[in-house]
Amino acid sequence: MTLEQRINAFVHLKEYFNSENTGWQAAKFKAERENTWFTEDFIDTAVSNICKYFLDKTLLTNWTGNYNIPADNTDPKKIGLVMAGNIPLVGFHDLLCILITGNIAVVKPSSKDAILINYVIKALQEINNQFNELILIQEQLKGCDAYIATGSNNSGRYFEYYFGKYPNIIRKNRTSVAVLTGNETTDELKLLVDDIMLYFGLGCRNVSKLMVPENYNFEQLIALFEKYSYLADNQKLKNNYDYNLSLVLLNHQFYMTFGGVILLVEKEEIFSAISQLNYQFYKPSENIDFKELIKNRPDEIQCIVGKDYTPFGQAQKPKLDDYADGVDTLAFLTSLN
Repeated sequence: MTLEQRINAFVHLKEYFNSENTGWQAAKFKAERENTWFTEDFIDTAVSNICKYFLDKTLLTNWTGNYNIPADNTDPKKIGLVMAGNIPLVGFHDLLCILITGNIAVVKPSSKDAILINYVIKALQEINNQFNELILIQEQLKGCDAYIATGSNNSGRYFEYYFGKYPNIIRKNRTSVAVLTGNETTDELKLLVDDIMLYFGLGCRNVSKLMVPENYNFEQLIALFEKYSYLADNQKLKNNYDYNLSLVLLNHQFYMTFGGVILLVEKEEIFSAISQLNYQFYKPSENIDFKELIKNRPDEIQCIVGKDYTPFGQAQKPKLDDYADGVDTLAFLTSLN
């Protein structure tokens, strides 16, 4: 396949996502049934962002034009791809990168997201049957030329053990932080709530920690979680909320809450439990450069959200060149050739 054919195939994939065909609807229904973190609303949100920011011909053409990608890759490499499954189709961008460069994707989908990823692979193979030779699904990834693997800190150690002697990108746990000044508008706070609550906060680009000025008034922000009040009916979220509420009560910690949906607890940790949002006060007079957070914790923070950083509401809308962990996946893949 030529680069143009590959680009056209992904543009065509958008039609599958935007259609009402029974196959796609059945895949979404089955995905939610088997993993109740994957609600239909959140699946649709993930797919809408993929269509808008990834599957546009102009965007794809401009993106690939910045790299030395041959029109016809005559020496494709086998790239072992271990996918995460924390949010719907989280491994799609890696799959796109491998295939757009003309390489062979040897895929191990996450059991939590296998249904949606398998649908995407099947759709691509229907669009162009040459993808039958470019996408292989395997339980054990052996004999590959390079590896891209995403998982927890614990699984990352295994990835390093097994894949460390090959060219690789290995990703571990990350999360995101928001910096507030106290002068945010209601609309900005509404978008911040999306950055916190989309996908139940399970993504590395979800905000799990707030930096707020001393004497910050949380009242307006907490009220805006009303948008996600329906999530209290999700049994998994309810179990996490009840458990974390019990912990703060037992420890006699001060907390704030939008009942059944989110707990706000003052903690220094940037990682928070599911259904919990940590916050920490800072002194505006100190003129803190929060970008230092990234420098000081390069392996933990995915992005910072705020007026001078990633805009509110954009954390879960990465563009084609917003590479996870700041590692340029396309540059890595093209360097193999």
